[in-house]
Amino acid sequence: MKVTLRKRKKGNKISLYLDYYDKGKREYEYLKLYLTPEPEKGSLTKAQKDENKKILALAENIRAKRHLEAQNNIYGFRDKEKVKGSFLEYFDLLTENRKASLGNYGNWNAVRKLLSEYAPKGVTFERLDKNWVQGFKDYLDTEAKSRGDKLLSLNTKYSYFNKLRAALKQAVKDGLMSHNPSEQVEAFPQDEVEREFLTLEELIAVSKAHCTNSTLKRMFLFSCLTGLRWSDIEKLKWSEIQHSENLGHFIRFRQKKTNGAETLPISDEARELLEEQGEPDKKIFTGLKYGNWNKTHIKDWMIEAGITKKITFHCARHTYATLQLSLGTDIYTVSKLLGHKNLKTTEIYAKVINEKKVEAATKIKIGL
Repeated sequence: MKVTLRKRKKGNKISLYLDYYDKGKREYEYLKLYLTPEPEKGSLTKAQKDENKKILALAENIRAKRHLEAQNNIYGFRDKEKVKGSFLEYFDLLTENRKASLGNYGNWNAVRKLLSEYAPKGVTFERLDKNWVQGFKDYLDTEAKSRGDKLLSLNTKYSYFNKLRAALKQAVKDGLMSHNPSEQVEAFPQDEVEREFLTLEELIAVSKAHCTNSTLKRMFLFSCLTGLRWSDIEKLKWSEIQHSENLGHFIRFRQKKTNGAETLPISDEARELLEEQGEPDKKIFTGLKYGNWNKTHIKDWMIEAGITKKITFHCARHTYATLQLSLGTDIYTVSKLLGHKNLKTTEIYAKVINEKKVEAATKIKIGL
């Protein structure tokens, strides 16, 4: 068992807690010890610093004791059937563990805020039942608002409710609940989203057109040829670009969104976009941050290439998936290349291909 001392911001204090991990199972123990955080302006007083040191030392002593108990098989996971703790605090911890992926963390954090609005006094695990879950679903459906003070879209409701379902599923896995009450509540349906992409002819035109930012152009085309997301391309290092006689050029990396380890073969053209080999620990693409100004560059670039579609950087990943399927690659292989955990996610692209086939079939008319 591994016992780790962790911190979490709570109001105007920093709460200390222990994270117990053993063979895929986790448990958290709040120590009811708090640190004073650094102020936005100025610094802590000497007295505050000394107090923080004492509290950290105490917390570390507790951690060391728990670890020793675990090593001697004295400490086991507590009887979680008797836990009467706060579900919202548990959801907080699950949210904090997703900070490695900003997009995913943002969604979990948004759900955490909505849970606080729905249950301002909190809720214990023993009170979590089908009716409570149904009530939160109804809240998402009829009351919850987006930042623009509008009701949530169907896909946002679908995503947010699934975060609650995932948290409850994890709570059952951790032994905090005997069953998952969300299994008794029908989930929101997922709305069909149009996934814009470039045809092969359009991609060739784009590759030849001028873009005011050459690094952005190389990153976009690299995504079109590999299917990698912006988040994975942006953090790509030279050490992850490898070559072998069997695979040719390939990338060994860990997906930022799913944290899954991947080995992705890439074409010679894709490798050429990376230019000359750099130092192993250096990033390949530097100087760019994801933002609205990139969208402006891409829009101008598309116009230069004669493309009128609304293309974003993520459309490059859609382009890769759609072209692979349209050029005959089987859906299972495409799913693996994209790093999808569920084949259903890839099937969305197959549906696009089928729609294009129908559209193509109706183009030939002889006037009968």
